[in-house]
Amino acid sequence: MLYGSSILNAVPPGFLEGHLKVLSLKEVELAEEGLSKGATEAHQNYPLVILSQDGHRAIAYVTADSNGHYRATLPPGEYILDVQNPALKHLRATPQSFKIESNQTVRVDMTVDPGIR
Repeated sequence: MLYGSSILNAVPPGFLEGHLKVLSLKEVELAEEGLSKGATEAHQNYPLVILSQDGHRAIAYVTADSNGHYRATLPPGEYILDVQNPALKHLRATPQSFKIESNQTVRVDMTVDPGIR
């Protein structure tokens, strides 16, 4: 009998990476060298949720770093990436479907419009 065979047969994960762009409420929030402090803090206010393919089950949550970059390790499968912030009722972002394959990286960028003018 071979012990630990399920570990040997495990499928390696894949990776999701991307950039979160938060549309500015101010006309100029970008500095020449990067994002302003206000824009940097904004990324943390828009947690990304990775949903099952049917969109009914949260698989993981990801928060972008101060530059808007994010990365997650996931098992192979089909998912939906969305933005979740219940406090912002006017939030607009387009959920995006993506597929993870073993040992591969898929890039999915998100743009968020807070909807407050």
